[in-house]
Amino acid sequence: MPIENILDREDGGAGDQANNKKVNPCMVYFSTLIAVCGSYAFGSCAGYSSPTQSAIREDIALSLAEYSVFGSILTFGAMIGAITSGPIADYIGRKGAMRVSSVFCVAGWLAIYFAEGVWPLDIGRLATGYGMGVFSYVVPVFIAEIAPKNLRGALTTANQLMICAGVSVAFIIGTVLTWRALALTGIIPCAILFLGLFFIPESPRWLAKTGKEKEFEAALQKLRGKDADITHEAAEIQDYIETLERLPKAGMLDLFQRRYLRSVTIGVGLMVFQQFGGINGICFYTSTIFESAGFSSSVGTIIYAILQVVVTGLNTIVIDRAGRKPLLLVSATGLVLGCLLVGVSFFLKDHELGLESVPALAVTGILLYIAAFSAGMGAVPWVVMSEIFPINIKGVGGSLATLVNWFGAWLVSYTFNFLMTWSSYGTFILYAAINALGILFMIIVVPETKGRTLEQIQAAINA
Repeated sequence: MPIENILDREDGGAGDQANNKKVNPCMVYFSTLIAVCGSYAFGSCAGYSSPTQSAIREDIALSLAEYSVFGSILTFGAMIGAITSGPIADYIGRKGAMRVSSVFCVAGWLAIYFAEGVWPLDIGRLATGYGMGVFSYVVPVFIAEIAPKNLRGALTTANQLMICAGVSVAFIIGTVLTWRALALTGIIPCAILFLGLFFIPESPRWLAKTGKEKEFEAALQKLRGKDADITHEAAEIQDYIETLERLPKAGMLDLFQRRYLRSVTIGVGLMVFQQFGGINGICFYTSTIFESAGFSSSVGTIIYAILQVVVTGLNTIVIDRAGRKPLLLVSATGLVLGCLLVGVSFFLKDHELGLESVPALAVTGILLYIAAFSAGMGAVPWVVMSEIFPINIKGVGGSLATLVNWFGAWLVSYTFNFLMTWSSYGTFILYAAINALGILFMIIVVPETKGRTLEQIQAAINA
């Protein structure tokens, strides 16, 4: 079927409205709950190194440099995971990719638990990083492919909510558990995910793409409920995949063909602005920033963690009502204001002006920044990434976007201390400028995807 016909289809007719009453989303909710155990595992990996630093260094006798390698090697593992996540998910399915990721995470946590020296620690950390990299791509893609259009935004945002929850829980329980016991808790979400995958269907779109027609219809029926009429949705998915199958199989270089260039620009561009706006530098060094501004680091970090989870939770409620683009614009505006407040606080401190207002400005700026990030830029780029790539380039396109994201995370966290040494207020002015450019990018380039099927979104972008 021509792409124009997909664009012209109407989804709001009386027949669809009547059928919608018969749709039972229970299996979609359950499948999402199982999938986001991978997101929670991701958060557990990311949050592990902060509360365990002093205990691991003391028990294993690590130098600061050795512990820095242990902390940062996670990102390199995630980059490798990002590169391979798309091809794995395309070859063995979305569920298969999540199983592979779970195995790597469990093996990594066990290596850390039994470690008596630096090498097992680093190998374990690299393995958990690899699992993180695969999870960061495949979980939002799986959720987007199983969810009906009216729930897709909220359910995909649950990915970011569970990442935040995993980080926060690891941080809190890490203050009372030993570092070895904390490593064992990282296995729990992986085990739940691995077992839960036996009880949920595979992505219908992946099954259709691989020619498994009976399994495709069975999976879609299971997801929509036994009494739902899936004829229209199944036909639309099949028609669109047949259109795409006439195109040659895409490799990484094919992403830069004119027909795909807008999808790639949107997906990669959002990841660039998400990371280069400074989130990982601010996240990893929150305590240091609070201390530099003369505020209690422990109180500030606890408020930071709670705020992150609460605002991300609220985001899951409003994303399908407010839309993706308004949330991105509000979020990016908040990031600019937050960076400017922190920049002003450090400017005043460096020039010994209004010193009594410095802590209040810094704390307000950081909390505004994390609230704004959690309200849009944290979750929405992943939602949009899972929606915009046609299924024939979703593997390579998603891998590229995820790789750019992880490379940005590493580069920002690596350069943050150097930038702060150069100029503390200049660092945040730079981040404010990047976030301001992000606002222009969103206004000019990023489309609204709320309330449309994946096939309609991709046909409109790549027409």
